[in-house]
Amino acid sequence: MTLVLLFAILSIAGGQRALVGIVLVAPAALGEWLNFWRPEMLIYLMTRGAGLLFIGFVVVQLLRFIVYAPRVDSEVLCAAVAAYLLSGLAWSLAYAVLGRLDPNSFVFTLGPKSGQSMNGFTGLYFSFITLSTVGYGDIIPVSGVARMLAIVEAMFGMFYVALLIARLVSLYSSKSPLEAVNGEKIADKKRIGSGNSQTSSNNPED
Repeated sequence: MTLVLLFAILSIAGGQRALVGIVLVAPAALGEWLNFWRPEMLIYLMTRGAGLLFIGFVVVQLLRFIVYAPRVDSEVLCAAVAAYLLSGLAWSLAYAVLGRLDPNSFVFTLGPKSGQSMNGFTGLYFSFITLSTVGYGDIIPVSGVARMLAIVEAMFGMFYVALLIARLVSLYSSKSPLEAVNGEKIADKKRIGSGNSQTSSNNPED
């Protein structure tokens, strides 16, 4: 988790955004280690809350980068993948907080019923199968808040893929202003060249 948070800082490095990111990531990264040594409720909630704020900030910055990108390149594609994966991680933190506050928010239909929680890999697993709208049915949200989170994540996953593909296709098919100007200059040169060739053909003395 610490490595993920640190690499997320690098994805938005530069200017005021990086400073805001460092301010947000510091309590999240420190809280992860404090929670590892002293898993208390208050530290756990503060850590997950700080992580949610930071990851949400990074996802917004990545989406802004994709929207305002002039053309499709490797950085735009990497930003799109990173935003999708970080979104799944953010929802897993939300599920973990909800599972800690209300252990009866989720029902586990497979495996032992006791000792199941949304911490760690279980929350991450449920988050990504919900984000991808797979839904195997082994973990069922039963409380109102849990169902609302699952609904919002599933809708986000569907619209993200649809709108992202539309945006990337529009970027790929559209020309930048410089490319448009260069294309017009090349077309003008071709028209001038064809006009000169016709003139020379009409004047046999030349």
